[in-house]
Amino acid sequence: MIPTRMRLSVLAAGVMLASGSAHADNPDTQAVIDRLIDENFQHSTLSREQQEAELEWFAKAAEPFRGMEINVVSEGLTTHVYERDVLSKAFTELTGIELTHNIIGEGDVVNNMQTQMQSGRNIYDGYVNDSDSIGTHIRYGTTINLSKAMENEWADYTLPTLDLDDFIGIQYTTGPDGDIYQLPDQQFANLYWFRYDWFQREDLQKQFREKYGYELGVPTNWTAYQDIAEFFTNDVGELDGQKVYGHMDYGRRDPSLGWRFHDSWLSMAGMGSPGVPFGNPVDDWGIRVDEDSRPVGASVSRGGATNSPASIFAVTKMVDWLRDYAPPEAQGMTFGEAGPVPAQGQIAQQMFWYTAFTADMTSPDVPVTDDEGNPKWRMAPSPTGPYWEEGMKVGYQDVGSWTFFDSTPEDRRTAAWLYAQFTTSKTVSLEKLMAGLTPIRRSDVFSEEMTEMAPKLGGLVEFYRSPEQAKWSPSSTNVPDYPRMAPLWWQNLAPAVSGDISPKEALDNLAGDLDNIMSRLARAKVFATFEPKLNEERDPEYWLSQPGSPKAKLDNEMPTGTTVPYDELIQSWQQ
Repeated sequence: MIPTRMRLSVLAAGVMLASGSAHADNPDTQAVIDRLIDENFQHSTLSREQQEAELEWFAKAAEPFRGMEINVVSEGLTTHVYERDVLSKAFTELTGIELTHNIIGEGDVVNNMQTQMQSGRNIYDGYVNDSDSIGTHIRYGTTINLSKAMENEWADYTLPTLDLDDFIGIQYTTGPDGDIYQLPDQQFANLYWFRYDWFQREDLQKQFREKYGYELGVPTNWTAYQDIAEFFTNDVGELDGQKVYGHMDYGRRDPSLGWRFHDSWLSMAGMGSPGVPFGNPVDDWGIRVDEDSRPVGASVSRGGATNSPASIFAVTKMVDWLRDYAPPEAQGMTFGEAGPVPAQGQIAQQMFWYTAFTADMTSPDVPVTDDEGNPKWRMAPSPTGPYWEEGMKVGYQDVGSWTFFDSTPEDRRTAAWLYAQFTTSKTVSLEKLMAGLTPIRRSDVFSEEMTEMAPKLGGLVEFYRSPEQAKWSPSSTNVPDYPRMAPLWWQNLAPAVSGDISPKEALDNLAGDLDNIMSRLARAKVFATFEPKLNEERDPEYWLSQPGSPKAKLDNEMPTGTTVPYDELIQSWQQ
């Protein structure tokens, strides 16, 4: 929750700004403002006068920092390329702050951030860092608490019309203490993706119905997903003169393999606890916390669920589907190599597809769009596994967020804070959304511009306008040290994907390693708050017999498949 006092002060100040003068005192500044709006920011949920007022505020707030050189960093998404190529230049022109927006690999972003946190040496003045690290930021005491900073040292440098309540992902960057630690900059979800044109073919519908006894449609459980994968891979086999596959994934031993699992694959199967955004007390990593938000274990023997029957089921299915229904080369692919494959026209469906690829799927020269540029594909909620229950999160949502550290000199991080607000302000956020398709503001999602774009985006706009989108969330505050713990996933689970060890053995190793790291961190006393306090190990049957997660093995993990027609699904979202 956003503290009431802050919310009221921001809203009140927003009224003052919106009703104030929209003309800069300096004619040169006014000329810059006019040119920026005319050339770069024509689409906005603000009026022209309100845009001018916001940009004037930035110009005046930045006066103490004119001529300063600032360096910020992010990974290489389309949205961040737009920020580097358009927004950073506009910000420098408007404010006189010489800002360089660096783009590096996601792993390099995390490594630099970790080095800065541990060494106290300033590397970058601001980071766009995934909110998956929120559990890290709330514990180490080196990350700037934005709520407190906005009320204190940044009181005069916080945009009056920032409107925190308009951010659709602000809950993911908020700690258990109710304070905000990161400012969302872009976000995208992992959804189910499928060839709508193939699913609508009457011959294929008839063939599927005759074999499986129910309709070919959007799968709502994992049984239906598997049936559809089997159907397109082995029964259909070929369409439009080429081999088709009922599933796409990737399996190379690589850090990106970890994303496939800790970005909510186990949660989709139903491993964790009810409660959004993260699941409480057991999250989508399987880490359990106590009533004081202190991690107490990942292993079932400590009350966690990382190596629970639901997790074993989930990893087993990932391995089986990759082997049986995906193109053979997928087993040797990384995330980056596998991402473009559905656009090539051979894939019928994908359980776990990042909406960040939407822009790449809308090009008129790819096989999955028609002659008018309309998508032949659609996105929908991912099906849930047999352990899933109502009230649980469904899938993963990536929320890249501005993050600042106390090791950055205060003047430099304040100047970077101004840029962070500029990249998320209502003056520019709609244009940024139209360029990168990674929404952060509710007002942008419901804009007329997105209504017009919706038919070309395969369900993206409908998803973000529906209440359902709240069931997709990032890694939770339960994860105490994301940079140290995330690599354990691919290191331990890669041998299961390659078939060298069983999923159960791999998950037992992973859960043990997670517990060991949390134990070492607790002994080292590196955390300022919410430090781990592991439960003593007990017979796993004790925890499996308790209500909630971890859950005992089901007698039937593959119940009858169920589907829903896509058009009915969209209607339910709109209602």
